[in-house]
Amino acid sequence: MKSVFTVAAKEFSDGLRNRWLLSITIIFALLSVGLTYFGSAVAGETGLTSTSTTVASLASLAVFLIPLIALLLSYDSFVGELESGTLLLLLTYPINKTQLLMGKFIGQGSIIALAILIGFGASGVILYAHTQQTEIITVFSLFIASAVMLGLSFIAIAFIISISVSEKSKAAGAALIVWFIFALIFDLGLLALLVGTEDGISQQSLTFLMMLNPADTFRLVNLAGLDSADVNGALAIAIRSSLSLTQLLCVLVAWVILPLILAITLFTKKRM
Repeated sequence: MKSVFTVAAKEFSDGLRNRWLLSITIIFALLSVGLTYFGSAVAGETGLTSTSTTVASLASLAVFLIPLIALLLSYDSFVGELESGTLLLLLTYPINKTQLLMGKFIGQGSIIALAILIGFGASGVILYAHTQQTEIITVFSLFIASAVMLGLSFIAIAFIISISVSEKSKAAGAALIVWFIFALIFDLGLLALLVGTEDGISQQSLTFLMMLNPADTFRLVNLAGLDSADVNGALAIAIRSSLSLTQLLCVLVAWVILPLILAITLFTKKRM
């Protein structure tokens, strides 16, 4: 484990030096605080919004922003170092491929986790300071924990991309395609399925299909306990599913573990 944490510390320090942590935290904080104060602007209102409205707005923002940032942070983790020759140098040290990958995962995961905690946590602090409602702590703790898992799942997916391609430019293109599919195309496909199917699809089937996308699973986790008036479209139906919060969280954790296992398998079999 000492080798793993040494690599993790290097990745984290690289993120600090390259201003990744600072820039991501500022982006999250500005957008989350803005939504907290102006989330009801479309209704002609200003000022602090309710907890349900704030979390619903933040969840809708996070499913686009967190996957994109995680992919951009990690898409060149292996192919970039392979092109520069540093990956082969690292493997000459007393460290195996699994330790190297886990070190990178922990280091880069720590960057996005800390940025989420500070950036999105700012909204929770503001709401709690104004309302003193203890439920805000519970709601935002769940939101931040699930947001971190969403970021970790896309870091693992980015690792798969980085290991599978031979050029950094290809990895960048593949990362954008993956983000486009999970963030946009998947939901459009669900909408087309709902509208285009003559008899529609059952609530259980819709929920199952949404769990095939980590971003939609993240939405289900955070919106399941909210007032349905704050949720629109297919999500308003899916959140009334029979699945418990624990089951949804297990699915989200699986979206972290399974891609990570696949990335480790691909990396250990890859010839340098």
